[in-house]
Amino acid sequence: MKQKTVFITGASRGIGAACARRFAKAGYHVFINCKQSVGILHDLRDELRENGGSCDALIGDVGDPDQVEAMFSTIRQIVGGLDVLVNNAGIAWLGLLTDMTNADWDRMIGTNLSSAFYCSRAAIPYMVSKKQGRIINISSMWGRTGASCEAAYSAAKAGLNGLTMALAKELAPSNIQVNAVACGVIDTDMNGCLSEEDKYSLQEEIPAGRFGTPEETADLVFDLAENHPYMTGQILGFDGGFI
Repeated sequence: MKQKTVFITGASRGIGAACARRFAKAGYHVFINCKQSVGILHDLRDELRENGGSCDALIGDVGDPDQVEAMFSTIRQIVGGLDVLVNNAGIAWLGLLTDMTNADWDRMIGTNLSSAFYCSRAAIPYMVSKKQGRIINISSMWGRTGASCEAAYSAAKAGLNGLTMALAKELAPSNIQVNAVACGVIDTDMNGCLSEEDKYSLQEEIPAGRFGTPEETADLVFDLAENHPYMTGQILGFDGGFI
């Protein structure tokens, strides 16, 4: 049986790194990506290989269509194409909308939304040719409800949810499922800016009484990649009952 393949964007740490470990453990050939944390990404690649996994690191900005095309050219040369695409790359920006610069906005939309468009567009032709594939977008509960002082982030994730639902309808005839995981507060570096007091207060708002873990998120992503072929176009809440 041909080895399955997955490309995980923003995989140097957090949810992306946990997904890489989960898929590698299951025998996938894993392509991992980041733009800046090159040393950390290479360490993850080496870790997966040392544990018997199959992995290649692709350095580049998934918010840049030319760099995405270059990365997918490498993927095509190595394995032909992808069985699974995990659009995980994302950044946060906390503050008043009026304090946000044009460059901040462009970077937010490019990283959190346009990247999913560019990567999906590059991955789809191979999936269509094989009449199978999975695209899984890592979204946020704020894309469903909005968050004060995270207007741009909320807008980008709402756009990602819309892309998920529309693309699922477009690709369903080709047996390609597109779903999103709307994460709540996951214990990653993205939340590292919070003080211990803020973290405690936030935990009290979560019915589950704790933050989610990257590993729990990765388990859900892997389940979507492997199972439920009739489920598509869904925005799956993963927030401990927060919303």
